[in-house]
Amino acid sequence: MHDRKILNEQLISSTVEIAKEAGMAITEIYNSDFDYQLKKDLSPITAADNLSHNIITERLKTLTPQTPILSEENCNIPYKIRSQWTQYWLVDPLDGTKEFISKNGEFTVNIALIENNTPIFGVIDIPITNETYWGSKVNGSFCSDANNDIKQINVSEDNQNPIRLVASRSHPSEMLNDLLEKIIDYEIIEVGSSIKFCLIASGQADCYPRFGPTSEWDTAAGEAIVSYASGCVVTARGNSMNYNVKEDYLNPNFIVSNGKIISERILSLINVNAEK
Repeated sequence: MHDRKILNEQLISSTVEIAKEAGMAITEIYNSDFDYQLKKDLSPITAADNLSHNIITERLKTLTPQTPILSEENCNIPYKIRSQWTQYWLVDPLDGTKEFISKNGEFTVNIALIENNTPIFGVIDIPITNETYWGSKVNGSFCSDANNDIKQINVSEDNQNPIRLVASRSHPSEMLNDLLEKIIDYEIIEVGSSIKFCLIASGQADCYPRFGPTSEWDTAAGEAIVSYASGCVVTARGNSMNYNVKEDYLNPNFIVSNGKIISERILSLINVNAEK
């Protein structure tokens, strides 16, 4: 597949609207009596996951007909085919299905554009608060609120004390507990889904160390938003995150932060074997 430079202001605004449309649709299910099933990996799935997937993929096919789409709900694409892609959409139609089922509101819609194994654009919509975050290499990162007021966002200054850490509400980690004992002076914010990336990108938190399984569709949009808000996303060995470079979709352990100072501090405190 030839590398097409499709990222521009029109594409960005159109994709933001697609994420919002999907978010509104799944909110209707969220506010109803709904059931869920278990997938083969025993993770839950609801009608909202499938509805959001259908809306996003249909809209993206119209928007960029030549660009492949990889979604959590349609990920059985052989690597032999995927490996030929230099550019593709990576979608998590409903990130935080457990939060959706428990009705705590901490779920998102994630859409990312990957180019040469790196996110160059990402959108995260938070349906319950009507907030949307996006970031691109075109002009940085932004967020809009329930009144549709848009502002540019940037990460906080490097030297916050105590350090404000975000952690997963649904996925506790023994490795994280060990890290916290070494940091000592910190504040912890527990929140579900990719909202954690949004808190880092907008300066509301400083670091998100993740030790435990995540998939590429969980992180791509958030990585773009943080990166283009002047933040930093690295693996637990200090390397760049890479997408679509292997058969499976599992990420290594990683650290999201407001900059290299905190990333290097965290890396110095964790065991070198932290990356799976």
